[in-house]
Amino acid sequence: MKILIGFALGLAIGAASRWFEIPVPAPPRLIGALLVVSITVGYMLTDRLLTRGAPEGAARAGSIQGGKP
Repeated sequence: MKILIGFALGLAIGAASRWFEIPVPAPPRLIGALLVVSITVGYMLTDRLLTRGAPEGAARAGSIQGGKP
């Protein structure tokens, strides 16, 4: 469900940017868009790898509060 919402939101932002002639907040070429997708996927996979085995939210909460995860 989150993927569909994200996809719809991306389409809405792109359409609004074009309609109101606002510079698009993404690369205008397919290769640039694929670069953004690959960076996002790499970030998400690394986050899962680093937080695997830790209790839910423990690593993030510890780093935000300044404690050891």
